[in-house]
Amino acid sequence: MIQIYDVYTARQSILQRASGLDKFYSTAVAEMVEKVFGSGVTPSQAVTEIVESVRKNGDIALQQWSKKLDQVTLNDFRVSPKEMLNAYDSLTAQEKKALKDARDRIRVFHELQPMPEWQTTALGGVLGQRVTPIDRVGIYVPGGTAPLPSSLLMSVIPAQVAGVGQCIICTPPSPHPSILAVAHLCSPVELYQVGGAQAIAAMAYGTATIPKVDKIVGAGNLFVTLAKQQLFGVVGIDALAGPTETMIIADSTANPKWVAADLLAQAEHDVMASAILLTPDLELAKEVQVEVARQLEDLSRANIIARSLRDCGGIVLTSGIDEAIILANDYAAEHLCLEVSNPQSVADKITNAGGIFIGDRSFEVLGDYVAGPSHVMPTGGSARFSSPLNVLDFVKITSIIALDPQTSMEIGQSAAEIADMETLTAHASAARIRQGENCV
Repeated sequence: MIQIYDVYTARQSILQRASGLDKFYSTAVAEMVEKVFGSGVTPSQAVTEIVESVRKNGDIALQQWSKKLDQVTLNDFRVSPKEMLNAYDSLTAQEKKALKDARDRIRVFHELQPMPEWQTTALGGVLGQRVTPIDRVGIYVPGGTAPLPSSLLMSVIPAQVAGVGQCIICTPPSPHPSILAVAHLCSPVELYQVGGAQAIAAMAYGTATIPKVDKIVGAGNLFVTLAKQQLFGVVGIDALAGPTETMIIADSTANPKWVAADLLAQAEHDVMASAILLTPDLELAKEVQVEVARQLEDLSRANIIARSLRDCGGIVLTSGIDEAIILANDYAAEHLCLEVSNPQSVADKITNAGGIFIGDRSFEVLGDYVAGPSHVMPTGGSARFSSPLNVLDFVKITSIIALDPQTSMEIGQSAAEIADMETLTAHASAARIRQGENCV
């Protein structure tokens, strides 16, 4: 049963953001780390050991960790184009159409995103910015408890639209055929069956088999996230992704069956996924409770869903829609769904969300697969300051400065004065020497 909270209690519990990565440190994770790495070793220390071994020993370390952590012996990490093609050919016609529909909509959406390259002569000479794609990008596709070919689509297509030269994909050993099929559908790509922290380290440092990349994107488990955290600076990183989350604002006009289905879909991802409903309508809250319990009985991942809703989800009874909006902006959810009578008016007041799903026909599951925007969105409240994965994540902006002589002379004295304030005499001299003044 999903629980109903008052606002005060919700703020102290399900709306409370965990600091850092502490939320991931479950008893099960601690036990696994101790079993593999020894007593007293933290997940962060375990990841450091993995990363350092890959840095020093490359493919040999990858083989050792694959055997130790994934219980597989691999002599070749690379998945051939033929294997990808065979996986694609094994799909039904309906499955192929679904993946192509998703690919095409995601591509069209990202082709419409602007990559502003411009120049101006308004400030003297030529000033502007140049946009160039990143040379080589690594994309991590998690295996986990369910295959996620959609995550590959949502990451590789924006990179390709941006013009990235080479896309390197890592996913845990024995990848699901659907992931291989998507890799074929998005060719050319290179796919390697290496998972976890060792995959992140391999892409960051490079090995004899896996090329070194310039930036790594894509969500993963705790160990993937810790590896990205530790390797930031060695390689570019998109974000440190936490558990996925959906918040729904609904009023008395909402369909309780649909609201319940949306909560269940979110909770299905993981026991730590958050599915939260904000509503001022007690009757709706009770009806959603009943619908959640009824629909849960028929779902294959009922145990995961039940634990997710018990530990991380809930229904919050607000004083009105305005209070729900305040709570939503404070929480800054990855997905914010508006199932209210006038959803656009509520959307206009939302300032913090990875994606806003406006109206009950724009439900979040469509965003997961086929709507168009990347479903790789900011989690853990980071929607307050960051954005969904997009083409700008795969390019670099370079400033262009080509001043004319007159402008250079006019602003040179100001540069020298500021340099003097900073007591940087060589800076000041470099500005004044061009104006014929003594270097003193």
